[in-house]
Amino acid sequence: MSNLKRRLSYFGPGFIVAATGVGAGDLIAASVAGARYGTVILWAALLGGLLKFALNEGVARWQLATGETLLEGWIKYLPKWVSYYFLVYLLLWSFVVAGALISFCGLAAQTLLPIHPDESTGTFIWGAIQSGLAVALVLAGSYRLLERLMKGFIGLMFVVVISSAWGLAVDWGDILTALVFPKLPDDPEAVFITLGLIGGVGGSVTLLSYAYWLAEKGWTKPRFLNHARIDLGIAYTLTSLFGIALIIIAAGASPERMEGYGMILSLADQLSTVTGPIGRWGFLIGFWGAVFSSMLGVWDGVPYLFADFVRTFSGKPVKQQLLRPTLPYRLFLGFLAVPPLAIVCWSKPAWIGILYAVTGAFFMPFLAALLLYMNNYPAWTGTSRNGWLANIGLALSLLLFLALFFIQIT
Repeated sequence: MSNLKRRLSYFGPGFIVAATGVGAGDLIAASVAGARYGTVILWAALLGGLLKFALNEGVARWQLATGETLLEGWIKYLPKWVSYYFLVYLLLWSFVVAGALISFCGLAAQTLLPIHPDESTGTFIWGAIQSGLAVALVLAGSYRLLERLMKGFIGLMFVVVISSAWGLAVDWGDILTALVFPKLPDDPEAVFITLGLIGGVGGSVTLLSYAYWLAEKGWTKPRFLNHARIDLGIAYTLTSLFGIALIIIAAGASPERMEGYGMILSLADQLSTVTGPIGRWGFLIGFWGAVFSSMLGVWDGVPYLFADFVRTFSGKPVKQQLLRPTLPYRLFLGFLAVPPLAIVCWSKPAWIGILYAVTGAFFMPFLAALLLYMNNYPAWTGTSRNGWLANIGLALSLLLFLALFFIQIT
């Protein structure tokens, strides 16, 4: 019993990162891939989880080896333009992503429980309510509460999506073949959609928040790297399985609409013809759980980055664990919760989803390149510097996310 309790103690921050990383854009990307190409594209969801594991393991490695967050390392060791670039990017990314999350949370809640006859108005009201609820949970709660909530959301999403995929009675032999023998569909757009699926699994900027949740968990020494690996390994396995299940559902249900939130509604409607009304409502509840947990994770984790930036530049010795109650943290939380409501008022969800994907594409090659450089510098990471396997994972991440970046901007 004590051994089981010890092993369970290894789980925590990774579940928060995984639940935060599974957002509306990822769900739609996986659904579109499954609807267009069927189960042949399953390997991309698995590869996406592996690459995000490599990146997040790099974030944890730096943190545990140096006692500094990766953001502190950028400010301390790299040219100033890197830090300023990241700050500008963080402000833009946060505004766009917060708007997308508020919009999709509002749409999901308005579908489940209409609060106004006009969909746009109902979406705005529900989005504002849920944004306020996320703020209240962050301010009134603690890391321990967040961890428990995220484990609950992961459980909800996993049960709903896996049971939906199972109910479609798919050919498991074809699924195993698709996972073991990867190939691209014979379609000019297949590369774009596949790279989008790989990039969408597991989040982007929120990977940096793992460092602060590590500190809150009490994992602060190099010996905790194995704990972090186990934690991240379980979390990204669940994330990959979630993406795989969504592709299976889309392949089996064959939705009529192929873009934006309409894709999710069409998928739910098609599921109801196979699994009945319970399947439809269960899938929509699972979608809401995915986008609200993503909102909650972003509202909790991203203000750490801004507060850490202010702390490091001001030279104030504030411990990572004490950043949550600081004024910069709370100001940025307000920036996430209120100004992006303008996006919900004036923008269409499809346009928000595109901008969400483009802003995410800018960050991943930047992170992979800096982790390759910083985690291989012996004077900084010492004996905890990257091994050959970590370097292969980061190099592959850099190449694939660079390709996605150039595809997104052209």
